[in-house]
Amino acid sequence: MRTLKKLLDRSPIDGFILAIVAAVVVAAFLPVRGAAGDVFEWVVIIAIGALFFLYGTRLHPREALEGLKHWRLHVTILAFTFVAFPIIGLALKPVVEPLIGSDLYAGLLFLCLVPSTVQSSIAFTSIAKGNIAGAIVSASASNILGVFLTPLLVVALMHNTGDGSIDATSILKIVAQILVPFVIGQLARPWVGPFFARHAKITKLADRSTIVLVVYVAFSEGVVNGIWSSVDAAQVIAVAVISLLLVLVMLVVTGWVPKKLGFDRADTIAIQFCGTKKSLATGLPMATVLFAGSTVGLIVLPLMIFHQIQLIICSWLATRYGREAEAVEATS
Repeated sequence: MRTLKKLLDRSPIDGFILAIVAAVVVAAFLPVRGAAGDVFEWVVIIAIGALFFLYGTRLHPREALEGLKHWRLHVTILAFTFVAFPIIGLALKPVVEPLIGSDLYAGLLFLCLVPSTVQSSIAFTSIAKGNIAGAIVSASASNILGVFLTPLLVVALMHNTGDGSIDATSILKIVAQILVPFVIGQLARPWVGPFFARHAKITKLADRSTIVLVVYVAFSEGVVNGIWSSVDAAQVIAVAVISLLLVLVMLVVTGWVPKKLGFDRADTIAIQFCGTKKSLATGLPMATVLFAGSTVGLIVLPLMIFHQIQLIICSWLATRYGREAEAVEATS
C-alpha cells in the first residue's frame, strides 16, 4: 500500500482523476441498470443537493464583497471565465462539431460555461508567487456567481443553438438541486461553517465521492443506452487535442491582455491561473441536472479531459514562475 501511495504521489495525474477514470471503466463493464439504476438516480439527486449545500457553507459572500476593492482584477478574471470562454466555445462550433459530433461539441461548449476552480487556482497562484488574496476572492466569487450564471448561460446559449435540452422541468431541477441547497448552505453557514472547517478532510472526501458517483451513474446510463457505439477513439483524441489547444490559447491570452491593461506581475499571475481554470467539481453535478438523459456521459467527457490537461500544464507553469521569482529575489 505504501508503494502504491508513493507512486500516486509522484504521478502527474491527480488521484481524484484516477478515481474518475476508474468509475468510467467500472461503468463500461458493470453499469448500474434496471431497478438499481432508479435507486442510484435518487442517490445522485440527494448527493448533488448535499454537495451544493456544502459549497454554500464554505464560500463566504463577505470575502467577495471585500475583494471588490480590487474590482479591475476580479472583473477581468470573470470576463475571461464567463465571456471570453463562451465566445470561443461558440466560435469553435463550425470547425469542431463536424470532427467530434454534436454531443461532444455540446460538452465542449458546456465546459466553456462553468466557473473557475477554487483550490487549484489559489494553489497555482501561490506557487507562482502571484496575488494570492486576489486569487482567493476571484475564485470564490466565480464559484458563487457560477451557481447562477452557468445555468443561465446554458439556457441562453445551448438551448438557442440546439446543443442542450433545457425546458421548464430542467429549470425547476436547477432551482431544487443547486440553488436551494446552495442558498440554505449560505444561510446556515454561521452555525455549520465552523464544523465543516474543522473537518475539511471529511468534506473533501464527500465532494470527491459525490463526483465519482455522478460520473459512474452518468456513464452507466450511457452504456445501457448504447451511446458509446456512436463515439470512436479518433473523436476522443480530437477532444483531447482541442482541449490542449484551448488551454494553451487561454494561457497566452490571459498572460498578454493583463499586461496590456497595466496589471503588475502578481495580478497577471492571478488572472492567468484563475481565468483559465474550469471547475470539474462544480461542472459535473451541474451537467447531471442540466442534461438529464443518456447523453450526460458524452457531455461531461470534454470537461474531464480539459480538467486533467489544465492541471498538468498549469502545474508546470506555476513551478516555472515560482523559480523565476525566487531567482529574482536571490539576485536583488
